[in-house]
Amino acid sequence: MTGTAPVKAGHRSKATLRALPWIGPALVLIAAIVAFPAGYMIWTSTRRLTSYGADQGPAGMGNFRTLFRIPELGSVLIHTVIWVIAVVVITLVLSAALAQFLNKNFPGRTAVRLAVLVPWAASVVMTTTVFEYMLDPNVGIANKFLVDIGVLHRGFGFTQEPGPAFVVAIGVAVFVSIPFSTYTILAGLQAIPAELSEAGRVDGAGAWQRYRYLTLPQLRPAIAVAAIINIINVFNSLPILQVLTGSIAGFSADTTTTLTFKLIQQNQQLDTAAALSVLNFVLIAVIIAVYVKLIRPTGEEVQ
Repeated sequence: MTGTAPVKAGHRSKATLRALPWIGPALVLIAAIVAFPAGYMIWTSTRRLTSYGADQGPAGMGNFRTLFRIPELGSVLIHTVIWVIAVVVITLVLSAALAQFLNKNFPGRTAVRLAVLVPWAASVVMTTTVFEYMLDPNVGIANKFLVDIGVLHRGFGFTQEPGPAFVVAIGVAVFVSIPFSTYTILAGLQAIPAELSEAGRVDGAGAWQRYRYLTLPQLRPAIAVAAIINIINVFNSLPILQVLTGSIAGFSADTTTTLTFKLIQQNQQLDTAAALSVLNFVLIAVIIAVYVKLIRPTGEEVQ
């Protein structure tokens, strides 16, 4: 057995060398658009930069110390966690239900499937701006409707206070995230053999039991893809929060992404913003690693 290990290792090395001409371009592309920008971001976070981006020499960990001295950083991190968890969980639950509905045969199914794509196809900034005008306390149609039916006595500034504006932003983020998640889960549903559910029905399993014990386990890879892509998109989302909460003073409705934007645009702290970008990168990597470790989306056993 000991003699076979070097032989196998040699075969693997030769196979890798033979594959290099084919995978080489992909590796170069990954290095160009992923590895180099990430490395440059980390390097920038250790430099002293002027408000115009001029490099004034090494800063060591000074930018990170400045970042962690921001009094509101703790609350911003809490906002970020709430933002990501709320949007991703609500999106996945609603998308799973909608995908289950769209997987059935009914008149007009094609038109409904196309309609689901509209929030995804439209500009996120445009969609968010529409919601902002709808909720305007003076001229917003949603506010006027709530006043007309007696829910409100007068228009309410849904996007002018940190709490309500943050809730509205979560609702808009869910609205624009549902199409991708729905189609991803729908693709997973259509890959499940119909005989599986039929076998459960024959064995006496109810609709919920068939979904929970037969369908849902088969959907784990599709749900994992939807969850990971949504986590990345939502964590780094700027347009929705910038439109709805960007005018609110202070950091009471900020996530780490909007705080980065404010550090650059308002405070001219490019070096501190670079340090926060590195923190963002580490946080998202940890979140995804923990998710994959706990959920084990492909069903593999832990070694």
